[in-house]
Amino acid sequence: MTYNITLILGDGIGPEVVNSARRIIEATGISIDWDIVEAGDVAMKKHGTPLPAFVIDSIRENGVALKGPITTPVGRGFKSVNVRLRQELELFANVRPIKSFNGIDSLHQGVDLIIVRENTEDLYAGIEHMVGGEAAESIKIITRKASERICRFAFELARSQNRKKVTLVHKANIMKLSDGLFLECGNRCAEKYDDILFEDMIVDAMSMKLVQFPQNYDIIVAPNLYGDILSDLSAGLIGGLGLAAGANIGHDIAVFEPVHGSALDISGKGIANPTSAILSGIMLLKHIGEFEPARRIEDALAQVFEDESNRTPDLGGDLGTKEFTQRIIDKMME
Repeated sequence: MTYNITLILGDGIGPEVVNSARRIIEATGISIDWDIVEAGDVAMKKHGTPLPAFVIDSIRENGVALKGPITTPVGRGFKSVNVRLRQELELFANVRPIKSFNGIDSLHQGVDLIIVRENTEDLYAGIEHMVGGEAAESIKIITRKASERICRFAFELARSQNRKKVTLVHKANIMKLSDGLFLECGNRCAEKYDDILFEDMIVDAMSMKLVQFPQNYDIIVAPNLYGDILSDLSAGLIGGLGLAAGANIGHDIAVFEPVHGSALDISGKGIANPTSAILSGIMLLKHIGEFEPARRIEDALAQVFEDESNRTPDLGGDLGTKEFTQRIIDKMME
């Protein structure tokens, strides 16, 4: 069987890390027809838009995409391609597994949790305006439909992975209507999943608890902004964004991507850590039902990390992107 998958190389180090993941996936022997398309800064320069219509069309047709990091201008320029993709394709769930690796120096070991973030609304709806040149207003949108959908997704994910607890994050003590609605939806959803423990936690307390005891958590579900912040915080607990994967999932479409930025300062130097892209590729394989190839890559990556000589510069080593990639492929072939 041949799979049709959209491949978005991205900006900066995107092509380097995505092609690393591509090499490793292909080394498993799976037949994939990659539809390579451009988005981000390179597309802006070539097509006059950072997100050409053919990119959306390709993802819709194939249903699955592997995407590199895309630069988003700060305070100016075009709107976030990532946010537009999520909104246009209704990729309502951002899924970020956070799992520590043996052999990697990090603040914590034994971490194995998943953050599920609502992807389409909250402050990220992008509804903001200036008021008389002296103030800016940004509108926080929380709907019952989106809140119920993401809570249901979190519980179904917990059940499918034999996870025991879902923790809902909010700030309903202050934002009693918006976050209060999110919490209400979570409580109602939990009633239908009596086999799974449920708790809620205020976001500032959640931040502290994650830093102290991340091993105590299984699946965390949160509105968009809190989920974004907690995802990066949690990645820092296991060694950084270079060791965490990400997926944006809708009803019929899924886009998998490394969670770090485009790192323009090291672009083209061949030293980028491709682990996040590789882990995203593993998630992609599981999504399409290729569990055995995913396991082979997962096992090889874990074994490579157990050897302290197998480190890219961000982890204190001197292996380049291609060399690190080859070490994983070699381990898979043993």
